[in-house]
Amino acid sequence: MDCAEHLGSLLPRKLAANACFAVIAPAGPARLDADKARQWFSERGYHCRLYPSVSSSQGYLAGTDQQRLDDLHAAFADPQVDAILCMRGGYGSMRLLDQIDFELIARNPKPLIGYSDITALHTAINRYCGLVSFHGGMLNADLLGGKLEPTVSSLLRQLRGEVGPGDALVHPHAYPLTTVLPGVASGRLLGGNLSMLGATLGTLGEIDTDGAILFIEDVNEPLYRVDRLLTQLRLAGKLQGVRGVLVGDFAGITVAAMTPLLQDIFAPLDVPVLAGWRSGHCDPNLCLPLGAQVRLDSERQTLVLQQDLFRA
Repeated sequence: MDCAEHLGSLLPRKLAANACFAVIAPAGPARLDADKARQWFSERGYHCRLYPSVSSSQGYLAGTDQQRLDDLHAAFADPQVDAILCMRGGYGSMRLLDQIDFELIARNPKPLIGYSDITALHTAINRYCGLVSFHGGMLNADLLGGKLEPTVSSLLRQLRGEVGPGDALVHPHAYPLTTVLPGVASGRLLGGNLSMLGATLGTLGEIDTDGAILFIEDVNEPLYRVDRLLTQLRLAGKLQGVRGVLVGDFAGITVAAMTPLLQDIFAPLDVPVLAGWRSGHCDPNLCLPLGAQVRLDSERQTLVLQQDLFRA
């Protein structure tokens, strides 16, 4: 299937009352308390369907590649499923990339929610379907893990269509942001886990950064490896078309420690860079609509949505 002409051109439907969430595990395994999961959804007016991969384990993977792929396809194809929530990250999503039926997904557009290793699915689906997806909390680590607000509310407000064109994506005042490089830019918000963005170069999951507001986050990566990953993207030509950069959480590295590196990498591109956004392997973990048109103002420290996230 050819790349989508316009990222963000394919929109899912917003959640209605009593919507059904498919829970899948396209990457690593985890123990899930099914009763607790069903109660979590029920308390918020929804229900869930747990797919086989959620209770499967094959070493560091949640079942075989075929099992995890079948669940992904089945969740998109099922007309009773309204949104697809990943259980956890880990590793395994990129093993599925060359087998994904992108035409099936394009015929059945639904919100896909996850982060970390799920970045491989976000970038591939955004690239080949143009589907807006959601870099947000996953069931095991975030939603059932009791992460701080607004982890849950930022996700559900977006999925319910309560955030639209002209609305700022709200960032908690308790977590100060840093203007690394000043400026204003608009573009499609794309990206995710920096390690996955590097690992998927040259594959079906390779990110298309032309005209993008690039979002990056990571965990357990020392500063020199962050440098290596950003340099990899630069040498691969993936930074030339970037219009702005939103830096999420890099667990274990402070924004102050990252700032000289970010200035070194991005100052030659003359693009705005805003750092400290609480998205990724952090608490709270704010939801971001990947593939959607946004406006980044690094001096005012705002990120404003410029399009509808859902079709009528």
